[in-house]
Amino acid sequence: MDHFPIFVALKGQRVLLSGGGEAALAKLRLLLKTSADLHVFAQAPAQEITQWAAQGKLQVHRRALKPCDAQGAKLIYAADENDAADKATAQIAHAAGTLLNVVDNLHASGFITPAIVDRDPVTIAIGTEGAAPVLARAIKADLEERLPQTLGTLARIGKRFRKAADALPTGRARRDFWREYYFTAGPAAHTNAAIEDTLDSTLAKHLQRKSRTAQIAFVGAGPGDPELLTLKARKAIDEADVIIHDRLVTPQVLELARREALIVDAGKEGFGPSMAQEQINALIAAHTQNGAQVVRLKSGDPTLFGRLDEEIETCEAHAIPYTIIPGITSASAAVAAIQQSFTRRGRNGALRFVTGHDMQGFADHDWASLSKPDTVAAIYMGKKAARFVQGRLLMHGADRAVPVTLIENASRADQRIVPATIETLPEAATTLTGPAVIFIGLAPRGAAQALATLPQEEFA
Repeated sequence: MDHFPIFVALKGQRVLLSGGGEAALAKLRLLLKTSADLHVFAQAPAQEITQWAAQGKLQVHRRALKPCDAQGAKLIYAADENDAADKATAQIAHAAGTLLNVVDNLHASGFITPAIVDRDPVTIAIGTEGAAPVLARAIKADLEERLPQTLGTLARIGKRFRKAADALPTGRARRDFWREYYFTAGPAAHTNAAIEDTLDSTLAKHLQRKSRTAQIAFVGAGPGDPELLTLKARKAIDEADVIIHDRLVTPQVLELARREALIVDAGKEGFGPSMAQEQINALIAAHTQNGAQVVRLKSGDPTLFGRLDEEIETCEAHAIPYTIIPGITSASAAVAAIQQSFTRRGRNGALRFVTGHDMQGFADHDWASLSKPDTVAAIYMGKKAARFVQGRLLMHGADRAVPVTLIENASRADQRIVPATIETLPEAATTLTGPAVIFIGLAPRGAAQALATLPQEEFA
């Protein structure tokens, strides 16, 4: 991020603009939405600018900007659409230590003016650091359609009510109140008087609540791509006071949490450093004691190889209400990456989800079933167990030429697909550095189609 987004207080502050043409008009239409003290410097200003001056909205100076004008100015715009004139304005701004924007010149500007969605006092600024103005305008148009025009009215009335809401404890109690007002009770009221009555009644209801029940949501974070989160998962993450997450939950998913939320890393790594399950259980119990909304964020789906039962038992022992929000498991993302299905008539009638290791070490399974030609297996946490898996499959009669596919970082930007066979599985696994799913009996779609066209005697 080269440009840090901020909102500058402009009430009564001097803002200077040099220029009187189309570029100046475009900036002034935005600046006139503020309560700044606007000054325009132009020899021949456009008719709209002179009209705004006659209406008392700004002051026009029919001359070039001078160094003395810049003293005490908050912002300066160079909008002459002339390189020499804009350069002179820039020199004045730099000498005065004033923030400068040169219209359509990103590199010469100390700040940029974003695309704006205006629901005063709700303001949404959209910027692309000059990389894609068309994209910024498209996002603006989309938000304009989505956000009701009454949003500003709700916010203005709510702003006057903030001191009354201070009667509620900080944190979740206030958030619950404001959430009900802005998203349920407020939009249902159709006049200002009705909105104010709604605020009073909603506050009274929340003040009567003596305490808030602690609760926890076990949420599937999916395989890593935040776009694969369910809507329910996104909502839970957004509302959480505390998020206790696994090692494989990506930074992009954690970025969706509120800035005020406490983020706790409870990562585990097979055959590596880990937080003990007892510690995680203790964290769950501790953070729910004060009525916090806790999210236990698990990579993939919480019900699959996530030790969910032990954490549910902790909730039951402490009478903590809980919900389970399923997620897309990494095997689903991985099989989509190789453009295959888990089951197919004539190829496999069985699908097994297994883990490469458990609490005792390498995990043992029904290898005789896993070695059958009509079985596909998805192996989680199998990188370090690859040679063990190969040995067990071969011991139980599996063909060395059976296709194997290793998918690293499924669904993420650095996703990698490594085709192999049972024969080459251990060597292929050594090339992996990130989390991976190993498919036994599945090849990427193109390779599978090529194999299907070969004479069967080649595999005899």
